Amino acid sequence: MKNVIIYTDGSCRGNPGPGGWGAVLIYGAAVKEISGFAPETTNQRMELTAAIRALAQLKEPCRVELYSDSAYLINAFERGWLEKWQSNGWLTAKKGDVENQDLWRELLVLTAKHSMSWRKVKGHADDQRNNRCDELARAAARSGGDRRAGSSGQDE
Repeated sequence: MKNVIIYTDGSCRGNPGPGGWGAVLIYGAAVKEISGFAPETTNQRMELTAAIRALAQLKEPCRVELYSDSAYLINAFERGWLEKWQSNGWLTAKKGDVENQDLWRELLVLTAKHSMSWRKVKGHADDQRNNRCDELARAAARSGGDRRAGSSGQDE
């Protein structure tokens, strides 16, 4: 299996509001940056979308280390939230509907193809790759999906 490192981040101008996501994929010496825009979304949706779009870039099963500053994303996998939600019929511990089920379901399909490791990083700190993802996400949110601004288009 190939070893791939992925950094992801999401951004939203207002919550909800126009949003963007960014990801940096690293395989050996190759680095690929991707980003996108959604006109009316939330920060959490953009965090999940960044991971989905990055994983969708992989054409074969890989060993993936995914870095994110989103506790929502990382904890869902690392703390078993997803298993609990699924066994509870996609209800939270408080018996409310799990938000963003469509994206969680898509992530589950994508992650099942790979050997995943989840890494939480501190946002807006000294992690260069995480900071780059933040720049990509913010630029996409500001651009309104303008491809000339580095966006790969609308995602929602």
